[in-house]
Amino acid sequence: MIGFLLVDKPSGWTSHDAVAKVRRVLGEKRVGHAGTLDPMCTGLLLMAVGHATRFMRYLRLEPKEYVGEMTLGVETTTHDSEGEPVETRDASSVTIESLRSHAARLAGRISQTPPMFSAVKVGGQRLYKLARKGEEVERPAREVDVFAFDILGLHDGRASFRVSCSGGTYVRSLVHDLGRLAGCGAHLSSLRRISLGGFHVGEACAPDEVSADRLLPLDGALDLPAVRLAQGQATSAKHGQKFSLNVHEGAERIALLDEQGRFFAVARRERNEWLPECVLPIEVLSG
Repeated sequence: MIGFLLVDKPSGWTSHDAVAKVRRVLGEKRVGHAGTLDPMCTGLLLMAVGHATRFMRYLRLEPKEYVGEMTLGVETTTHDSEGEPVETRDASSVTIESLRSHAARLAGRISQTPPMFSAVKVGGQRLYKLARKGEEVERPAREVDVFAFDILGLHDGRASFRVSCSGGTYVRSLVHDLGRLAGCGAHLSSLRRISLGGFHVGEACAPDEVSADRLLPLDGALDLPAVRLAQGQATSAKHGQKFSLNVHEGAERIALLDEQGRFFAVARRERNEWLPECVLPIEVLSG
């Protein structure tokens, strides 16, 4: 069983819970996922099943797009609704125009410090484990891209929003920073991931709807130029041998199809030749 699977993760589930469910339903131990979602977050979780796991590095997973809601006037320990309140302020004078102005300042290439309640490792330890002990340590900031941060509405101290960003961006930190800029504080109330690169949550299934029929074929999901090889070249490529092919000028990688049009590998350009760098096992290809 090989392919990619789009799952709409429910609130309260960890990403690992969703993986475990897929393993049980499909009877396949090799299941991985791309782009972890916190338990409170819902939405698109992309999974690889079987030998598709080795091709996950070729997936286009940016931009990541989310919709959500923030609560103004309350900051929490985790920057979201699962944390304890640490400060409360009056947010009644905040307007949607001011929120939009401040959100615009957080768009573009920004430096973001991971929150203490995160899975990032510092000194070999997960930050959230240190945070639970009441410890706070220096965290190296990292550059992320916020392609869009749009405030969609404001009602009764809650603002709805849409974010499009690069991988590694903490949306709850964006919300926290926006609250600071607005002078009232804020925390993330809800979050839903609606897209990853070219994948959309509208194409995803609920965990209870998972089946082999939902698997996406590798060549269609990888978003790479596809080349169909003659039998001799395909046989050589399946054994990892370089080959010459004058196709797709400017492309660094291509998907390889055999003489019957079946996907079997990804090859990278090496000067005037192509080298198969990730190939399905022979037993799979002959099965």
